[in-house]
Amino acid sequence: MKTKVNEIKKTDLFSHWINIGYLPRWGVLLLDLLIALIAFVVSYSIGDSIVGYDLRSSLPLWEQMGVVLMTQGVFFWVFHTYSGILRYSTFIDTLKVALSVGATGILLIIINIILKYMTLHHAPFLTSVVSIYVFVGITLLFGWRVTIKTVFEYISHHSSGVQKALIYGTKSAGLSIAKMLQSNMESTYRPVGFISDSTDNLQQNHNLLGLKVYPLNEDLIALMKNKDIKNLIISPIKMKEINPLQDLSMFIENNIRILTTPYFTDYSPNQDDNATQRIGRIESIQVEDLLERPAININTNNVAAILSNQVVLVTGGAGSIGSEIVRQVATFNPKAIILLEIAESPLHDLTVDLRRKYPNLQFVPIIADVRDAHMVEDVFAEYNPTVIFHAAAYKHVPLMEDFPTQAIMANVLGTKNMADMAIKYNAKRFVMISTDKAVNPTNVMGASKRIAEIYVQSLFLKQLQKNANCTKFITTRFGNVLGSNGSVVPFFKKQIAEGGPVTVTHPDIIRYFMTIPEATCLVLEAATLGNGGEIFCFDMGHPVRIADLAKNMIRLAGYVPGKDIEITYTGLRPGEKLYEELLNQKETTLPTSNQKILVAKVREYDFDSVTTQIQALIEEAKTGKVFPVVKQMKAIVPEFKSKNSVYEQLDKN
Repeated sequence: MKTKVNEIKKTDLFSHWINIGYLPRWGVLLLDLLIALIAFVVSYSIGDSIVGYDLRSSLPLWEQMGVVLMTQGVFFWVFHTYSGILRYSTFIDTLKVALSVGATGILLIIINIILKYMTLHHAPFLTSVVSIYVFVGITLLFGWRVTIKTVFEYISHHSSGVQKALIYGTKSAGLSIAKMLQSNMESTYRPVGFISDSTDNLQQNHNLLGLKVYPLNEDLIALMKNKDIKNLIISPIKMKEINPLQDLSMFIENNIRILTTPYFTDYSPNQDDNATQRIGRIESIQVEDLLERPAININTNNVAAILSNQVVLVTGGAGSIGSEIVRQVATFNPKAIILLEIAESPLHDLTVDLRRKYPNLQFVPIIADVRDAHMVEDVFAEYNPTVIFHAAAYKHVPLMEDFPTQAIMANVLGTKNMADMAIKYNAKRFVMISTDKAVNPTNVMGASKRIAEIYVQSLFLKQLQKNANCTKFITTRFGNVLGSNGSVVPFFKKQIAEGGPVTVTHPDIIRYFMTIPEATCLVLEAATLGNGGEIFCFDMGHPVRIADLAKNMIRLAGYVPGKDIEITYTGLRPGEKLYEELLNQKETTLPTSNQKILVAKVREYDFDSVTTQIQALIEEAKTGKVFPVVKQMKAIVPEFKSKNSVYEQLDKN
């Protein structure tokens, strides 16, 4: 019998009832009046049995009923008891009903007293009947609302489209999610319990909101499978308290779907309607959420001191890193932000968005190429920027391996042009965005960024000998950035959406990851810490195995790796190595006031000698001759040893 009942529950036999339109207000009012009438008749009968003889009153029963209905109708109108939606009835709706019925009873008793005193005859109502009516009326009106709410909850929770879910965490955020789901009949998720870990300080066998609390242990997965619970909902606040990649791994590996809600603080009046509608919505967790670490705290006062009321120039301003730098800089009230970008459409879209969000700030979009020294100088001459964030670069390793001359023109010549103009026009700070691939480079891209580092550092040391107040050149190194253009995460998402396979170059390849906002926060902080000539390295956390990342992304998408979507290994690409380093083997680091930022002690180069080599490299690149260019790069950066590349033969000579 129980099996048959469960089978009926899983059908959509009654699920259409949750889509029934709402009862109009006049309909609710008429039903309330009908129930009030029934309540009075019941009360009259009870009063008759209690008194034991005919109720003595000056009005017959039908006239009493008319007076009660008219009076009750007035108070229903006064308290707007009919304005709520019955299936979503709340404590406030119940309170309105109680007040309206109570007010009716009080008024009828007052009328009784006045008329009895004036006429010295029987009162129109018996006080005992009125008193009983108040109790019976509240009970029936409240009861039918609870019945409607319960029926709709049962139907919605047992319809075929509703899925069971556990809430991870028993603190206020988890309770809020559970309450939201319990009150939202249209939700596709039904909370059936909570999970408590050590941070919750709540033992098992407790109950919250009528739901059982389960301990986080090795038996939990078996319990979830036994109860057919395939969803886990975790608040974004709880995500910050735990190590998502570690603490949620047992769920992900067992194909439990991980869900979350957006922050309520994600909403701002400037956002569009779609952003507003996301608040409180249950959404699938993203792999970026698993890789995020605790929020970074930076000294905003120091950042404001170098950015407030300054003209800030950001090259590559419409790129993934550059655009986030612009957005974060905008919060520190600069005098103007110059967005230098070669890509027209992204620059236009970003400018429109920025001017909408920050109508009181000046944004100057400029289509220009950092490789063109004349264009760069025109920008400096017209706007005289005081702080420069140089993010423009070619960054894709395989492409730069095929086009080393272009890597030199963009990453080396472009940086040289910007740095030279910063000196010429007396900029205060120049922050260069570099990469972990510049350490012991095995590819052209990493080597080109290392040469750019060498140029700006040696240029600063040369200028410092002449002027103690010269432009401060600061370099920041970090690893892969989640969600940036061309990064592995959106690439894997696209492959998963297409049904696979997901391609990984090597089963043992690992990478460090940061989120775009996290990387940008550290760039801004490093800009304040630098006195010039430093190369700052960021704490990238623990490296992530790319094969594991691919498996987790497949599971988060609701598939089983190797079954629904295959993972194939394609072999290391030209210039690619199994792991990235943040520091050269000969380098050491020094701590800073921010524990996530370290100063790399690197070899210092003499500007006069190295600039001759770099200028010769640039001239060689202009000829388009590939091997001579790479050979010259290896002469400048002796630790540049090619891997899985046609340029490996140059290392043997």
